[in-house]
Parts: sequence; structure tokens; C-alpha cells
Amino acid sequence: MKWIDTTLGQVSTSIQTGPFGSQLHQSDYSEHGTPVVMPKDLSGGRISTTSIARVSNSHVKRLSRHKICSGDILYSRRGDVGRCAYASEMEEGWLCGTGCLRVTIDRKKADPKFVFYQLQTAKSIGWVEKHAVGATMLNLNTSILSQTPILLPPIHVQSRIAGILSAYDDLIENNRKQIKLLEEAAQRLYKEWFIDLRFPGYENIPIHNGIPDGWEKKTVEVLCVLSKKTISPDKVFPETPYIGLEHIPRKDFCLSEWGNSSEVSSNKYHFQKYDIIFGQIRPYFHKVGFALVDGVASTDSFVMKPLEKNWGLFLMTVSSEAFVNYSYQTCKEGAKMPRADWNQMKNYTVLVAAENIQSKFESFIREIAGKIRALALQNKHLIEARDRLLPKLMNGEMEV
Repeated sequence: MKWIDTTLGQVSTSIQTGPFGSQLHQSDYSEHGTPVVMPKDLSGGRISTTSIARVSNSHVKRLSRHKICSGDILYSRRGDVGRCAYASEMEEGWLCGTGCLRVTIDRKKADPKFVFYQLQTAKSIGWVEKHAVGATMLNLNTSILSQTPILLPPIHVQSRIAGILSAYDDLIENNRKQIKLLEEAAQRLYKEWFIDLRFPGYENIPIHNGIPDGWEKKTVEVLCVLSKKTISPDKVFPETPYIGLEHIPRKDFCLSEWGNSSEVSSNKYHFQKYDIIFGQIRPYFHKVGFALVDGVASTDSFVMKPLEKNWGLFLMTVSSEAFVNYSYQTCKEGAKMPRADWNQMKNYTVLVAAENIQSKFESFIREIAGKIRALALQNKHLIEARDRLLPKLMNGEMEV
């Protein structure tokens, strides 16, 4: 079977940059409207909507040439230039934002999904990073990207390979959606019972000054132990999971991403499974969640060990908008950016339910957290299996 050496430019109908800053200003963004994909939204080969910006229809019409089509491949123009994402049917009609490059594949010459997967190989990422320009920050342009080498088998083989790898991605995405639904269920339960005070039997429980009979207020400090145990790089075992701020997702409370000990070059905090990690720097980024495994974490985070009987309530409290906002409003100014202040955070008051209600709530949240952990770890294994398969399929080592 013959594979052809070509370039990304030769199999594309267009490679273009997103709108310049002069075309799309900060003041143009709104809470509702059409999503605009920025480099920060390119995550794990897909487009994340966690903190995506939006614009009104008038801006979409004005910038219609930057509309995304299903099958487009989006690249970051600066910084992590090897990062790209595949646009699905869901992103059809969204806008390619400032700081991104948009590649549209000629479907007569290549399968867009196959090309995307080939661009995800270490060889392709390495080529792009090597040829990007810039001393302090790598920059990518249409000329460089168009020269990226592509190795193509016959198009029917491309489609089969893309189908095999897509099967992994579909399972991963389905698990992610289930995790999101479980997180939302936990948040709804917390709001209903502890914010709206619509807990089981609430109709028969008197409330005085916002506190139901049998309930009490406690501080964060009382409900957890702040772990300050550090470990030096030479004491970290090979392949130990490492969670830096870059691994903590925004507004998700499951810490399903991590690096390993090869990234550790200074003292780190030790953490255990189900410990809660809170990003100190710029807390308004809402980076907080529970650990799935044992490992080490950045000292720019807090590692909190909640009391066993209040673990679920503590997780839901410190991952809530109210607590995150409080941690930002009371943070101390760092040298370059705000940093959460534990001396303030520890005084935050938490409403703890009567023992029978608290026990029921903990049971629900722990069950949800257990399901989330199982799905997230399954995704970890699926990603590893897909990534082992990827280079073998892309260089023709494995026939399909």
C-alpha cells in the first residue's frame, strides 16, 4: 500500500488566521451569543466551552469569513503552537477567534479527521514547534503551518484509521458528558439542601436566623486539615502523578488530568486520593477539585484533607462560586498576581446539617464522586491506549 508524502497546505482548501484584535475588541464580547474559539479553548484535541467567549449576531455577520465548519482544525498561533483541536458538527457556525489559525481540509484529497490525528503525533507536533518563530514565545503563521509534512495512505484507508481512533474519542467524550451530568447533579443537591434549605423533612424543622434546628455553623478550618507536607524531587518515585495549576480544570471538581514526576524540579506538596486541591494563584479561575490518585502537587495550591464525615459537604462548599469568590475577594496581592490567603479562607463559615441529614448527603455525594472517579480513570486508560495506537496507525506499521 503506497503512502504519499505531502504537506498540510497541499491537502487544504484554506489556512487562515482568526480576526485581528482591531476587528474584535474585548468590549464586543457578551454573556450570550455565538461562541468564539480562542487558544485557551483548545483542550485535549477538542474545543472546551468551560470559559468560552461569545458575541452577538451582528459581530458574527461582520466576521462571517471566520466561521468554523465541521471538520476544520484549529491551531493556537502563539505559545503552545503544537496544540490543535478538531471542530465537530456542534461547533459549526462558531467563530475562529483572535490568536487561532483555522485549517479547512480538501475532502477530495484527505479525510479531515485523519489529518487531525496525524497532526496529534509527536512527530508532527515536534515539526511545528521546531519551525515556529520567536525567541521568548513561539509563533505560528499560515506559511509555516502550510508546510507541515503529512503522510497520506489511500483515502479509504484514511477513513478506516480515523474511524478506529474516533471510536476511542467517542467513548472518552461520552464519559466526559456523564461526568459533567454527575457534577451538575451534586451541585443541584448541594444547592437544594444547603443553600435553599429544602432538605428532607424541612417542612417540620424550625429555622432561626437562617439555621435549621439541629444544624450548626463551622469554619473551614474546623472541617479540614491543611496539608503542608512537602517532598523533595529526589524523594519522588518515577511516574508519580504530579498536579500543577495547569492540570486543574476550571469549574470542574474532578482532577482527572496530571503530569508525572519528570516535571518535578522543586519541593512539592504530597497529596492522597480524595484530598481536595485548590489553586492559590488568581483564584477567580475557579481551579479546585478532588484527587483521583496519590501524588504530588504544586506549592501554588492548597492541599486540604476534609474530616471524613464532612468530605462531601466540604468538597461542594470549596468548589462553589460563593467560596471561590470569597477566596478572591480576601486574597492578598502577590508580586504579579493575586494569591488566595489561607488565613482568610479558613474563617469561611459552612452550614453543617443535623447528623441524619448530613449522613444522607454524604452518602449521595460519595456515591456520585465514586462514579466520577471510575469514569475519569477509565478515560485515562482509553487515552493511553489511543495514544499508543496513534503512531502505529499513522506510520503504516499497523495495517487496517
